[in-house]
Amino acid sequence: MIFTIFKKELKDTLRDKRTLIMMLVIPVAIFPVILSLFVTVSESFTKEAAEKTIQIGVVGEPDNYVLKRLEGLPQELGKKNITVYKDTVELKAAIKVDSAQIGIVPSPHFTANMALKKPAGVTVYYNATDLGMKNRAEAYLETIESIAQQERYLDLKINEEEIRPLKINYSNVASSKEMIGKLAGGFLPYIFIAFGFIGCMYPAIDLFTGEKERGTIETLLTTPVARWQILFGKMGVVVLSGLLASTFALLGLFLSIEVFDIVQNPEILDVIHGILSPTFIVMLFALLFPLTIFFAGMMIPIAVYAKSFKEAQSIITPLNIVVVLPAMVGFFPGIELTAFTACIPIVNIVLATKELIAGTLDFGLLGLSFAVMVSLAVLAVFISYKRFDKETNVVL
Repeated sequence: MIFTIFKKELKDTLRDKRTLIMMLVIPVAIFPVILSLFVTVSESFTKEAAEKTIQIGVVGEPDNYVLKRLEGLPQELGKKNITVYKDTVELKAAIKVDSAQIGIVPSPHFTANMALKKPAGVTVYYNATDLGMKNRAEAYLETIESIAQQERYLDLKINEEEIRPLKINYSNVASSKEMIGKLAGGFLPYIFIAFGFIGCMYPAIDLFTGEKERGTIETLLTTPVARWQILFGKMGVVVLSGLLASTFALLGLFLSIEVFDIVQNPEILDVIHGILSPTFIVMLFALLFPLTIFFAGMMIPIAVYAKSFKEAQSIITPLNIVVVLPAMVGFFPGIELTAFTACIPIVNIVLATKELIAGTLDFGLLGLSFAVMVSLAVLAVFISYKRFDKETNVVL
């Protein structure tokens, strides 16, 4: 009987264009759109930064050391034009109106200190709202400092190797899979959780509040079927809708990589292919299943209580913020899956998925996360049943 109700409600849900768009179309399209925008914008910024000609202002005599070294720097460090300003006031004014992006001012005793082999001061002016200017200035001055350092070694007849006691090599032992999992792994569960919630929302409202508005819930309740069976049949459709939304979001990721060739870096592609394995997908849905039931159990009591579709939507929609905020934990570095975080709903699923992507998942903590979400799902179903069993909530 539950399956009969499930089939009937599923047919009604699939006839709703709004639900189909939120459940199938948008999840499939979101990854190609997001990845295309990210790749396009990233390439655009990289190209613009490489091709942009920087206007550099220098205060001092036309033959000062800094100016000469700036003029001799290779174009690989970035294209540049150099202008000499009479004082710091004029230079700052030029930076504020963007006629110069970087200002370099040697100290009054710069030449004397250089001659005495003492540290010579340099002040750099830049506008922090102009992204990348500080990095360009650092690249220029580090190169000039390196040249000046080599000149001092030659003048003092010093072998550089003799004054360098340590030669340090840094070796990263983390695999590419771990790097992607730790740095970008929070993005996938965030998308799946967000769409799982949205996928549940419209069917939950339509199958409960919508039926109250249409006056068809009374007819269904007069049939010789236990109320819990009706609830489970309807809830099955809500849960399936949420899982389908997450599935189609995963399909959108697959299409972005395999069909549209948005990601073209072979190393990243190899890592992604390794991540999107059958084992990963099965474990991902094992985590999403109790979470989706929990979402359904949150929405159904509200949908049963609400008197109209608009009222239900206005109450459930703000819950999206409650869900999204803990899901954003995955974006923050340093937050790991522990016995404590495994007991926090939604956060545990995000962190477990992140560890799963990185290949560093502790199965004991996975079991704890799963047990917590199953317990909450059972509690949510029980609350839904109590609300649905109350006559005043079901009938207008």
